[in-house]
Formats: sequence, structure tokens, C-alpha cells
Amino acid sequence: MVSTGSVPEKSLPAVLRAAAERFGDRTAYVEGETMVSYALLLERVRRVASGYLAYDLRPGERVVVWAPNSIDWVVASLAVSYAGGTLVPVNSRYTGHEVADIVDRTGAVLVVAADGFLGRTQIADLRAASTMPTVRDVVDLADIEELEDTEAHDVPLAEADIRADLVGPDDVADILFTSGTTGRSKGAMSAHRQTIGVAEVWAELGGVLAQDRYLVVNPFFHSFGYKIGIVVGLLTGATLYPVPTFDVEQTMAMIKSEKITVLPGAPTIYQSMLSAPTREDFDLSSLRLAVTGAAVVPVVLIERMRAELGIDEVVTAFGMTEAVVATMCRPGDPAEVVAATCGRAVPGMETRIANNGELLLRGAYVMLGYHDDEAATAEAIDAEGWLHTGDVGMLDEDGNLVITDRLKDMYICGGFNVYPAEVEQVLARLEGVADVAVVGVPDERMGEVGKAYVVRTAAADVAETDVIGLAKERLANFKVPRHVEFVDALPRNLSGKVLKTELRDLD
Repeated sequence: MVSTGSVPEKSLPAVLRAAAERFGDRTAYVEGETMVSYALLLERVRRVASGYLAYDLRPGERVVVWAPNSIDWVVASLAVSYAGGTLVPVNSRYTGHEVADIVDRTGAVLVVAADGFLGRTQIADLRAASTMPTVRDVVDLADIEELEDTEAHDVPLAEADIRADLVGPDDVADILFTSGTTGRSKGAMSAHRQTIGVAEVWAELGGVLAQDRYLVVNPFFHSFGYKIGIVVGLLTGATLYPVPTFDVEQTMAMIKSEKITVLPGAPTIYQSMLSAPTREDFDLSSLRLAVTGAAVVPVVLIERMRAELGIDEVVTAFGMTEAVVATMCRPGDPAEVVAATCGRAVPGMETRIANNGELLLRGAYVMLGYHDDEAATAEAIDAEGWLHTGDVGMLDEDGNLVITDRLKDMYICGGFNVYPAEVEQVLARLEGVADVAVVGVPDERMGEVGKAYVVRTAAADVAETDVIGLAKERLANFKVPRHVEFVDALPRNLSGKVLKTELRDLD
């Protein structure tokens, strides 16, 4: 286990209080012209928590937050923990039907939604999708100030403080639902000690400082934005800049104007910056730390982030909803380690490769289990406590993890196993290729063959013969894609993972 450092109480309310005491008037968040200090953040959270208590929120009851990144998202969500509830953040792009399903499955008693985001009618859609028998109210995030008005709901702040005092390290802090790319999404439960501990480890290994200006492009509903964003900020005193939607021009402009120093994100964020035709118009030299991860990160991307974006520390890591952060490179690791691996197990975690090549994880940050799904939990976590990730990998002599692919993405060509990620790494080096994904498609003679979906850079004239030619030069024949299709963009979820199911459905 990792030392708790200056925060001995492993609960989010305790961490928030400690942040307000340690960092006080230091700016916690900047959103446009709005700035919120750590002291004010605590006060706003206390007031909203008392508003939740006016709805008779009881310890452990679930509150769904359905909104894009904003300061109000942070306040609304931290207030759930402060009032003793369990946070259930949901994807800001979900439809009303998808959110209603999660509300019903978790028995949520409150929903906080950003009505009108992306021009949609979230609250009306949600009410139309389900009667939501457990829900006491649906609150528009734009009206959060009404929850902060203690005179209106007549619940003293002292009651919220008492409830916060009762929150323990082993209470369920949050339920984060998986992306559902392989079937129905599942809700991974984490205790307060886990949500805090994994953020503490990440911040320490990444070297995040109070002086850092942290641009949070990762969505707050995802662990990368919530735990590795919001909670890291509370632990370090860094200033966070939440971004509701990613726009490459706006992101580069903010890096320039705000002198952003920390920019974690999915590989697609950096790929977009590298391929932006206006990149040279923006001074990005303030960036000092980038942490990226996904199932597989192209080696060439890491090299270009260092060389072309000039980022001092580029670190790779591996995590998932069920474990958040399992492995991570360390600052100072050789460039080849950072470029080719996801680093080694973080303190408190173990890694092992099963006989079939699957990566197994065990330790302090593996989820408590899936909400209300004992069968899925037993399938995911074996009797010895190992989480079966579904990823294929290997460990080098120093314990650094190399993810080679997903078990489900492997296909068999003429009797030989093909791992698409290996092919993608090669094709990503072809000049004029901005993004690439490979899937197996049916073939009458070979069983399955590879098909490459390629996104070209602007004005590039890459042809199918170029793609296949490079593959033949670098790979065994059975690994060479037989088909190439050029597309404008690859389908990805907001975590940056390519939705290969959608690609397969195109054929």
C-alpha cells in the first residue's frame, strides 16, 4: 500500500477539507472568466451537500451526474461524497435511454444533468425513457445555485459536515460504468481509499506540483478525468482547467494563453495536435508532462510528442475502469522504455501474464466488484484476487508491461494468430498516415484476413499499394492486411479506444 502522506483519512470529504486548509486561496479551477479557490470549492460543496440532504439523501444512496466537464460538475459530484452518497457519473454523450438504464440499475435517488448540452433536451429525454421509480428529482446543473441556497431548503451546513464526518475509507465512493464496447456496460465499484490512493500514486509518479496548470480534456465521467483529474488536484493543489469538449485549435490556444504544464489524455489528443495544420501558430513550450495510455499506444506517437511537441516528460501508463492505473512509467525512464512499454506496476499493484497471454492484475486498486452483478464479478476476478483484463501482454525483465492487443481483437489467418496492434504499429510509421486500425474479416480460403482502416493526414496521397507494401516489407505474410479502406476518422469512444466492433459492422 502507498503511504497516505499528508491525508491520513482515506475519504473524499477529508481530502477536500485538507485541500482547503493546505491550499486556501490558491486557484483550484479556471473556467473561462470564472476562478474558484480551494477554500471556496469546499464551501460550495458543503452547500450543495446540504441541498442533497434536503432530498433526504441517505448514506450510500446513488446520485447520477450526467454532464460535460465544468466547475459545477466538480461541485455537484464532490457534494455527493460529502453528503455520504455514492457518485455515479455517466457519459455526457449518452442518450436518455442509456442514462435511464443506469439510473434504474443503480436505484439512483437523484439525477443531476446538464440540460441543453450539444443542443439536446437531456432532462425531457430522460423522463420520456423511464418512470425512474427510485428518483426523487432530476436537477438541472444550471440550477445548482439553488441547491447551494441553504435558506431555501433549510438544511444547516452543520448537518452536511456531520454526514461528511461519517464517511469511511471502505464506503463505496463511486460506480463507474465501463464503455460497453463488448456488450452491456457494467458498473465498477471503488471504495474511497481506492479512489484516493490511485490518484495519490499517479500524482506522485507523475510529479504533479501545486504550481502546475493542468488542462483536463479527459471527461470527468471517466476515471482519467475524475480520479486522475479532480482528485489529483485536491491532493496536489494544482490548478485545473476543465474542457467540456475537445477542439484541437481551442486546446492549443489555451495551452498558449494559460501556460498549461500538464496535459494527460488519450493518444488521439496528441495525434490531433501533431497533425493540426496551424500547430506552428501556437507556443506549446509550457507543456512539461504528458501521460497517455489506451490499449495500445503507437511508438511513433511517443517519439513525435517528444521531438515535435517538445514535451519534457512523456509517460505512458496502463489502466482500465476496473483498476484505473495499474502500471506506469517513471520520470527519467529511458526513452525506449516509455515509447515501447506501459511501465511497471505502480506501488500497491501486481501484474502477471497468464498461460494464454492475458494480463492479470491484483492489488489495492482493483475494483470492489461490479454493482449488483455477482456473476460478472466472479468472471472478472478469480478466487486468488486476480483481475482478468482481456488484454494480451508481456512483461520484460524489469517488469515493464507491453500490451500487444485485446484477446477479442486477435484473429486467425491461415492457422496463425495475428495481433492487430502489431500491424498497426508498423502502419503508423508510414508517412501520410494519421491513424490506423486493423480488424480481422472473413475470408473463404484463409478463415480470416486483415483489413486496415486508414486515416490520411491532410493533403497526403497515400495509396493502398503503399500501405500493403510497407506491411510486406516489415511483417510476415500472414500478418499483411489483404484489404485497405481509407476513412475520414476512426470511431472512438470518449476514452480514446477504437470501436472495432463498429469497424467490423461496416463489412
